[in-house]
Amino acid sequence: MSPLRQALVGYLQIRRALGYKLERAEKLLLQYLEYLDARRADTVTIETAVAWASLPAAGKDGHWWALRLSAVRGFARYLHALDPSHEVPPPDLLPDRSHRAIPYLYSTEELLALIAATRTLRGELRQATYRTLIGLLTVTGMRVGEAIRLDRADVDLHHAIVTVRDTKFGKSRELPVHPSTVKALRSYLRLRDRLLPEPACEAALLSAAGTRLRYCNVHSTFRELRRSAGLEPRSPACRPRIHDIRHTFAVQTLLGWYRAGVEVQPRLPLLSTYLGHVHPKDTYWYLTAAPELLQLAADRLERSQGDAS
Repeated sequence: MSPLRQALVGYLQIRRALGYKLERAEKLLLQYLEYLDARRADTVTIETAVAWASLPAAGKDGHWWALRLSAVRGFARYLHALDPSHEVPPPDLLPDRSHRAIPYLYSTEELLALIAATRTLRGELRQATYRTLIGLLTVTGMRVGEAIRLDRADVDLHHAIVTVRDTKFGKSRELPVHPSTVKALRSYLRLRDRLLPEPACEAALLSAAGTRLRYCNVHSTFRELRRSAGLEPRSPACRPRIHDIRHTFAVQTLLGWYRAGVEVQPRLPLLSTYLGHVHPKDTYWYLTAAPELLQLAADRLERSQGDAS
């Protein structure tokens, strides 16, 4: 193993001990090291980092170029601390000029239309799996990756708790669910056990082949469901994505609190924990996601200022 590859192993071990997964970063850095090997280079330089990050094979997507260079930059900082001959690409090289997508906040009718659209899928189990997946995302706000990583043992119907393990930041959390969700999960598990009594894996949500759902297949199936449900983009930057079901859950929770007249600020850490956010700022972002939320917050602020005067 070359010195750079040995250093990469150490770098990944340290970062993962801090809770980072770095699955994509590892793949990208291995590709960069292959690029260096082909040029018989044993030192990270700004020139090779930028040249690799902006290869034509990467396309002309500035966001993708910035992502590739960012992966190298983190590794280069680690290497530079050990050996100053390694160069760290400055942050202003290949900057990410992309803008965060505007969340597509689903109405109740749109979510029901997505669930109804699962009837157009082929196969009874596939229909039930995607009906359950969309329903579970709607009532828990969990990430798609978290839902498809659920094992059968993570669904505790007796205590009405779904345990999310191996999350985006390496932490686990328990999500209490409503009795109606327990009923739906129990119905799905009975159906899948009848159709596939000996599945090929321990996943709670199964594909028609009895295997764990794959992320790319979930997204392609969701596009199919979105078309069947008749959901169209509201603007070029606001398109219906499956991840927006999580955004909708967060915003609806905040709206419910505002409408109930409760103090939202002290409850935000609870929502942050439930969603699995590491930084509260990630939850605060949802406050700007819906005009109705901003109006409710502004109305409350105006009332509080009026009471103080």
